[in-house]
Amino acid sequence: DSDLSMRTLSTPSPALIFPPNSPGFQNGRGSSTSSSSITGETVAMVHSPPPTRLTHPLIRLASRQKEQASIDRLPDHSMLHIFSFLPTNQLCRCARVCRRWYNLAWDPRLWRTIRLTGDTVNVDRALRVLTRRLCQDTPNVCLMLETVVVSGCRRLTDRGLYTIAQCCPELRRLEVSGCYNISNEAVFDVVSLCPNLEHLDVSGCSKVTCISLTREASIKLSPLHGKQISIRYLDMTDCFVLEDEGLHTIAAHCTQLTHLYLRRCVRITDEGLRYLMIYCASIKELSVSDCRFVSDFGLREIAKLESRLRYLSIAHCGRVTDVGVRYIAKYCGKLRYLNARGCEGITDHGVEYLAKNCTKLKSLDIGKCPLLSDTGLEFLALNCFNLKRLSLKSCESITGQGLQIVAANCFDLQMLNVQDCEVSVEALRFVKRHCKRCIIEHTNPAFF
Repeated sequence: DSDLSMRTLSTPSPALIFPPNSPGFQNGRGSSTSSSSITGETVAMVHSPPPTRLTHPLIRLASRQKEQASIDRLPDHSMLHIFSFLPTNQLCRCARVCRRWYNLAWDPRLWRTIRLTGDTVNVDRALRVLTRRLCQDTPNVCLMLETVVVSGCRRLTDRGLYTIAQCCPELRRLEVSGCYNISNEAVFDVVSLCPNLEHLDVSGCSKVTCISLTREASIKLSPLHGKQISIRYLDMTDCFVLEDEGLHTIAAHCTQLTHLYLRRCVRITDEGLRYLMIYCASIKELSVSDCRFVSDFGLREIAKLESRLRYLSIAHCGRVTDVGVRYIAKYCGKLRYLNARGCEGITDHGVEYLAKNCTKLKSLDIGKCPLLSDTGLEFLALNCFNLKRLSLKSCESITGQGLQIVAANCFDLQMLNVQDCEVSVEALRFVKRHCKRCIIEHTNPAFF
């Protein structure tokens, strides 16, 4: 014990570690808590130099190996590389170890991303403290910060988003999924003050009903303000208060959209999709699954995207029939992914038209479509040779014969879902023999 000593360092604290018994920051790779005081000084254990005389050679060897293994011997660039793999909360903890680690941990190159998750995190305060520290060298702005992920932080409020909007002009990606306390006004501030924002995830934010510039920004940029929001990726899944008028405003302001997800936005109708197609002609991926008011007329509007459309989900849109599928098939020949699960109005005729016109299909979900039979599967097998994923879950009219035709022609099949289908063990074995890499999801207890 005489070979160890303690010294107290006056290293500035990032003030991000919570007081005793408070939840610590969490992230996708785990969570942790700290018993350190916010205002307390950083305390480090430091080894004193080894003794001049060591009587035993094994003790001398062990001491030399410990010196060689010391992390403090690593050069700065190696330490920065190690720190670059740490999540936000752990990086803040490293800053409390010693003065050198403090300087390295707050290197601007490590702070392109802030990632915090967890129900109990005081995320408003965390963002305020972090941005204040990151603004030290460039007063009031964080020029390096490009990504903020605070998904699942239910304590996030408009105040936290205001902090991001005011301090992070170079922000390109913002994910606030599940933060149901934020409102339109805070989102408006972010898109108005962060002109480079391209990726916005507000899924599960039930108070968000629109994406638009603030009134001040609109007046300042008028009449071209509609082209000033550079968002390309927008996820509004479970924003169930979103209506056609809100979608109209979004489309008019976010004309560069390429990826749009409106899953379970149950108030959206065909009229909203008409607005969308007027302004957003570059959409490649679109999901309106569980939008029960979308019908064949809505698919006629979506078909105006033509060859640009690669991904479409219309799952559980009960008003969609073969007519709507024919519109998509006729004009969107480069479609790669289609999810039409639960569209009970789709029959073999719709699948035939789809297979003959969208021959590059790689993923198709037509589960829970009771009017489909082996005839439809035959059309798929003879036209869509690139098919990799096929779901036929709960298609009661599908038999083993249809599966065998698919397996004999679609050699690249990697996933097949035939749960709740009346198919024989022999048919499943046939699929396994011809599609070696295929994972089969089934409910036949005799096949394993």
